[in-house]
Amino acid sequence: MMQTIYYDLRDIKGQQKEIRDKVSAAAKILREGGLVGLPTETVYGLGANGLDGAAVRRIFEAKGRPQDNPLILHVSGPQWLTRYCAQVPPLAYVLARKFWPGPLTMILKRDPCVPDETTAGLDTVAVRCPNHPVTLAIIREAGVPIAAPSANLSGRPSCTTAQDVLEDMDGKIQCLVDGGPCAVGVESTILDLTCTPPRLLRPGGVPVEQIERLIGPIAIDKAVNGVLDGEERPRAPGMKYRHYAPKAPVIVVAGAPEASAQEILRRVGPESGVICFEEYLPLFEKQRVQSLGPSQDKQTQAQRVFDALRAFDSETVTEIYAQCPDNQGLGLAIGNRLKKAAGFHVIEADRERVVLGITGGTGAGKTSVLDVIREMGGVVVDCDAVYHEMLNGSEEMRNTINAVFPGVFDADGKLNRQKLGEEVFSRRERLARLNDIVYHFVVPEVERRLGKDTGLYAIDAINLLESGISELCDKTIAVTAPTELRVRRIMARDGISEQYARMRITAQKPDEYYRTKCDCELTNAADTPESFREEAREFIRRLMETIKEEKTHGNE
Repeated sequence: MMQTIYYDLRDIKGQQKEIRDKVSAAAKILREGGLVGLPTETVYGLGANGLDGAAVRRIFEAKGRPQDNPLILHVSGPQWLTRYCAQVPPLAYVLARKFWPGPLTMILKRDPCVPDETTAGLDTVAVRCPNHPVTLAIIREAGVPIAAPSANLSGRPSCTTAQDVLEDMDGKIQCLVDGGPCAVGVESTILDLTCTPPRLLRPGGVPVEQIERLIGPIAIDKAVNGVLDGEERPRAPGMKYRHYAPKAPVIVVAGAPEASAQEILRRVGPESGVICFEEYLPLFEKQRVQSLGPSQDKQTQAQRVFDALRAFDSETVTEIYAQCPDNQGLGLAIGNRLKKAAGFHVIEADRERVVLGITGGTGAGKTSVLDVIREMGGVVVDCDAVYHEMLNGSEEMRNTINAVFPGVFDADGKLNRQKLGEEVFSRRERLARLNDIVYHFVVPEVERRLGKDTGLYAIDAINLLESGISELCDKTIAVTAPTELRVRRIMARDGISEQYARMRITAQKPDEYYRTKCDCELTNAADTPESFREEAREFIRRLMETIKEEKTHGNE
C-alpha cells in the first residue's frame, strides 16, 4: 500500500504560496497518472486524468467499481466542452450559464480524445463543472479534465468529508485534498442532452423543477425510480448498481412524516437502526438513531443522508429503517439515494387507493400501460375478463340476457355468440339494450374487486366511459397513437393484412372521442415498446403525485 499524502486546504484564505504549492502538487500527481481525493460541493471525488486510460483504470481498481459504470469528466467551465464533446447543442450552453459551476452533469456526444475507460465504451460522455474553488484551481493547473466518481468503495455511502475518504481510500490513492465538508451533500443531477426531450438519468443537487422552469418538461428515466435490467448498460453513474448501502439492510418508509414515523415505530425492534427527521427522534429512545434533519429542511437532509448511512457501519444493527422526504425539490435526490441503498425496498406508510381508468382504441398501447402499472405493483381489473367470467358464473346475469334475447344460451347454459351477434349487431337499439344489461351487472362487480384496500388499481375497459365505470376512477386516461403506427402494430401483433387492420380501426371510436372525454391523454408515438413503457411509467408516476396532491388539498 502507498502512503496517502494529506493536504489541508480548508482555509483557502491562508498562506497563498502554501496553497498554490499544494494545488500544483495535486495537479502534478493527476498529470502523471496518479489518483487524488478531491472536494466538491456535492461529495468528495476520486480523481484521475480523464484522458489517460491507464489512470482511469486505477480508479476502478481502487473503488472496486464495475467496468461498465461510466465516469464524469470535471472541467473548469463551458469553454472546455468543445475539447471533449462532439456536436455540443446550444441547450448545453443555456444550462451551463445557469447552473455552472454547480451540481449539474450533462450527457453529450463524446469526442474521440476521451478514452473508452472514462465512458465505459459509450459514444457519450458526462461532463460537469464543480462549484468548489480548490478543485477548480486544481483542474486549471492540471490542464486536463478530471474523471472523478465519488471517493468511496463501490456500493458504500458516498463521502462528504475528507475523513470519510480516508476510511475507504487510505493507502490506495496518492493524495487527499481536504476542502472541508460538502455543502450540497448529494451527487450532481445528470441530464442526457442527446435525446429529445432531455432525460433525467439521476436526480441530484439541481432540482428537476429548476431545470424545467428554464428549458421546459424533461423525461424521467426508469432508473430514477427502479432497478435497471441486468443486461441494460448504464448511460451515467448511479443508474444500475446498488449504491450508497451500509452493511445492514435498509428499508425506506415513504409517506407523510408523521405517518412514516409511526409506521417505523410499529416495525422496529431493540436492535434496529433508524434514520428519521429531527422531530421524531424522541419516538426511538430504544433504538440507535441518526437524525436526517428537520422534515421541512431538505438542504440539511441532503447534507446528512450519507453521513447517517455511513454512521451505522460502526453500529451493530439488524436493519435500518429510514424516513423518506417527498419528491419535491431536493427530496427526489435524497429519496433516490435512500431507495438505492435499500435496493428499492420501500414501504408506503400512508398509501391511498388510486384508481386509474385506461381506455382507447386497439393498437394504441393500452397493454403496455397496463403492464407498467403491474410492474409498479398495481392491480389491473380487466372488464372484458370480468364479463366473460360472469357469463359462466352469474345465473342472474344469464337469465336476464336470456329473457331479453331468448334462445342465445343452449341447454347447457353456454352462450351462442353467433346467435347473440346476429341479434344485436344488425339493430343499434338491441345492442344498446345488451350493453345496459352487461353494465348493470359488471360495474358493481368491478367495484367489488377494487375493494377498499390502499394501493394502485387500474380498470381496463374499452367502454369505460359509456358504462359508467369511469365514475369509479380517480382519473381516466385515453391511450392514443397516430393511425399509421396503430395499423403497423396491429398487423404485426395479429398477423393480419393492412386492409383488415384499417377496417378494425375505422370500426372503433376515433381518438378524438377518448381525448375529449377522458381526464388526460397518453400518446404513444414511441419508436419501440420499451421506450413507450418508460414514458408510461413516468406519466403514471407523475399522475399519481397529482392525484395525491388533489386529495390532500381537498381534505384541508
